Amino acid sequence: GFHLSGTVTEPATATEPEMTYKVAISFDRCKITSVTCGCGNKDIFYCAHVVALSLYRIRKPDQVKLRLPISETLFQMNRDQLQKFVQYLITAHHTEVLPTAQKLADEILSSNSEINQVHGAPDPTAGASIDDENCWHLDEEQVREQVKLFLSQGGYYGSGKQLNSMFAKVREMLRMRDSNGARMLTLITEQFMADPRLSLWRQQGTGITEKCRQLWDELGALWVCVVLNPHCKLEEKSCWLRQLRKWGEMDVCPLEDGNYGNELPNITNALTQSSGHSQDSLARPRRTVFTRAIEGCDLHWQDSHLQRIISSDFYVSPSYQREGESLLFNSQGQPLWLEHVPTACARVDALRSHGYPREALRLTVAIINTLRLQQQRQLEIYKHQKKELLQRGATTITNLEGWVGHPLNPIGCLFLTLTEACRLEEENCLEISDTGDSKPPVYQHVPVVTGSQDNGESYLSLALEVALMGMGQQRVMPEGLYAQDKVCRNEEQIIARLQDLELDPVLVQTLRKQCILLLEGGPFSGLGEVIHRESVPMHTFAKYLFSALLPHDADLAYKLALRAMRLPVLETTAPSGDVTHPHHLVSVVPSRYPRWFTLGHLESQQCELASTMLTAAKGDMLRLRTVLEAIQKNIHSSSLIFKLAQDAFKIATPADSNSDTTLLNVALELGLQVMRMTLSTLNWRRREMVRWLVTCATEVGVRALVSILQSWYSLFTPTEATSIVAATVMSHNTILRLSLDYPQREELASCARTLALQCAMKDPQNCALSALTLCEKDHIAFETAYQIVIDAASTGMTYTQLFTIARYMEHRGYPLRAFKLASLAMTHLNLAYNQDTHPAINDVLWACALSHSLGKNELAAIIPLVVKSVHCATVLSDILRRCTMTAPGLAGIPGRRNSGKLMSTDKAPLRQLLDATISAYINTTHSRLTHISPRHYGEFIEFLSKARETFLLAQDGHIQFAQFIDNLKQIYKGKKKLMLLVRERFG
Repeated sequence: GFHLSGTVTEPATATEPEMTYKVAISFDRCKITSVTCGCGNKDIFYCAHVVALSLYRIRKPDQVKLRLPISETLFQMNRDQLQKFVQYLITAHHTEVLPTAQKLADEILSSNSEINQVHGAPDPTAGASIDDENCWHLDEEQVREQVKLFLSQGGYYGSGKQLNSMFAKVREMLRMRDSNGARMLTLITEQFMADPRLSLWRQQGTGITEKCRQLWDELGALWVCVVLNPHCKLEEKSCWLRQLRKWGEMDVCPLEDGNYGNELPNITNALTQSSGHSQDSLARPRRTVFTRAIEGCDLHWQDSHLQRIISSDFYVSPSYQREGESLLFNSQGQPLWLEHVPTACARVDALRSHGYPREALRLTVAIINTLRLQQQRQLEIYKHQKKELLQRGATTITNLEGWVGHPLNPIGCLFLTLTEACRLEEENCLEISDTGDSKPPVYQHVPVVTGSQDNGESYLSLALEVALMGMGQQRVMPEGLYAQDKVCRNEEQIIARLQDLELDPVLVQTLRKQCILLLEGGPFSGLGEVIHRESVPMHTFAKYLFSALLPHDADLAYKLALRAMRLPVLETTAPSGDVTHPHHLVSVVPSRYPRWFTLGHLESQQCELASTMLTAAKGDMLRLRTVLEAIQKNIHSSSLIFKLAQDAFKIATPADSNSDTTLLNVALELGLQVMRMTLSTLNWRRREMVRWLVTCATEVGVRALVSILQSWYSLFTPTEATSIVAATVMSHNTILRLSLDYPQREELASCARTLALQCAMKDPQNCALSALTLCEKDHIAFETAYQIVIDAASTGMTYTQLFTIARYMEHRGYPLRAFKLASLAMTHLNLAYNQDTHPAINDVLWACALSHSLGKNELAAIIPLVVKSVHCATVLSDILRRCTMTAPGLAGIPGRRNSGKLMSTDKAPLRQLLDATISAYINTTHSRLTHISPRHYGEFIEFLSKARETFLLAQDGHIQFAQFIDNLKQIYKGKKKLMLLVRERFG
């Protein structure tokens, strides 16, 4: 009958003993409809024991005894035989069967029991009746559990991969025309809709995570496939529609465009390329991931033209009808299919997915013939408007719905359908290569089967052609991060597939022909002469085209890549454009700056394209010029131009061979542009950029260095010019690197000195010291730099800068100049009584030591300045002490006599310093006592002891000090404890 049972033995392993399992399988019309196995394994797929028994039955049918259904066998027994059969059966399984047997016996003997109302009895070994539903066995509970588990892992632990493999399983079921495909997809969808994260994401207003979004997209696309099954029953379709609507109405249902308001035209009534786009479509309804499948339920396959296309390779128009326009055939008589392109491609996907590969191919060819015709017509339209459009330099013509990044992935679908027909299935194509990657597919040309004259086309060349058409379509950037990201992702996927194609002469011819059409395509092509301001950029696509064309037609490759370099959305004003043309229109408001979330990525792709061209043009001055101009015109980001400059430099200076001067010059020119762009704006990489530029100019040679030194003011700030640029140019390493002769060295040095003086004039505070350093070897320049410092000292410079230069002067052997600068610095300084840790103290002590070493006159000149600027008693007493320890004038200035005597504190100039120090001690004491706390008493007494030392340097110092202490005791008598301490120490 229809029931197979058996025992399956699993051999023993190192850890497990041998196991035996009882397996039972029911089947009906070549499908397994239910399975049970003693192993209790829970999985979506059958366990190994069920598979083993099935395979045994398939491979060794003669080993499996075929018997009649059990009801037939029982029918042949008489009364005694039946009694015997039942008693033996009960005895063999009495523990399990006896209660059931007793219950059944009671029911049969009771006249009005339910069992007696039914004629006959069930037989599990007999088949189902012809009208019964029959489908493959699917463990629904298991599907639910697994999806739930994978979703709960949120895309981690490879769960995304697992869910994708479940989707692949659904596609496989559809291809085998297994009705469980839709059932399994329903179970998966129910679990997706029950994902608790959905309501959380909705409440927080955050988008669904990237991995999850892609899974939802695939779910939506699979439903479109299911409802477009060309052979499904009407009641099935209406059942799916009910389900899809129910899911779509739930408020947690994800939106098609990733939680953004941008909506696209309806799948069934979307306008063809050339019709107007009405304003009322702006009030668009909410579109969820299921909307396209819901719209797909309205599509049918009954159209007679469509039926003829998919059922025959030789469907052509009769030759007498080929004159004039036709909506059904092109001029060669090949059938066209004039449906909204993504919808038509969804039909192809459905045919492919439901196991109709030939039909899918036929429809694909009709769609491509339609696209070609459209391309021709658009070219003709453009020829009429070309002059006017080029004058305006902009266009309002564009597609609101791009094919790349579209939820239905139309281009990917046509490409796959065509390449699958050309795939060479090698014997070992399933083997994985050494690196663990699967080998790229190998394709061969398969001629297109067609009813019209042979045009030598292959499905492979059509695949390339349609991919290029789709990628080159001029289209507006969609709104919203998700949709924009999807455009980039889809483009990369298609290019990755294109790179698997080996470009033989046939494909190169297709590539060239399509590239020329794209260049001439006007506003309908993303590579046309004029494009819409918000058009999706073509950089990634052009980079592929450039690399593919370069070995075969370099001129075309460059023309195309240079055309693609533009990024009009970043140009400052948008032309308002003429909105009267009856094409897909997008009004362009001049001031509006659209929200391009992927702009960073797009700009880096633009940079990649430029870099690819620079690399290829190495050594060709003319081509490099053109590429350089394109970069300067189109790239607006300094960091990207800097990256290009670095790339060009790297390629121009290979480690193992000579530098390429043509490319080096381009690197330098780009570097100079970066300098000009970032000169007045803040850029955290600026120092790195300046250093790099000097390195690059050094590599180019001495003329480049002279040039940047001479035009420094348009490239660098004065500080950068002196401290980084000139300093590096004049360094020993640079001179060695360039192996310069004496005149060249002198020329560089002279330029560096001129720069130094100009910078010192412009910004003396920050450049004076560098300027002096750079001018050291030239007397006149050095004097000029010194004079600039002196002139700026009174107004524009701080004491720190002046002290630094003064010390440098002393170090260089100009002590009198150092003294002059130190004196100027002192006039800018003010040290309060409590600033005894001020950073300038060291400078003051050094300045006084310098003056003292020069002689009495210099000391006499600086002391009044010190007294005026320094009010800190401890610093003054320190200076006083140092001045009395040795005789002045020990520096031994030539032509000066030095008495060698120590100086007296009674006479000028030290008398003035002593008075100031005593006065500072008195003031500081009063200041400290106004807000002193008991824990500082000890410290204060020490301070008074220091003060006494200074008082005693004066002739009547001890009297002055005694008066001072009495004064304190009188004024601060309220601070009893402190005054007690003062008495103890000072009487």
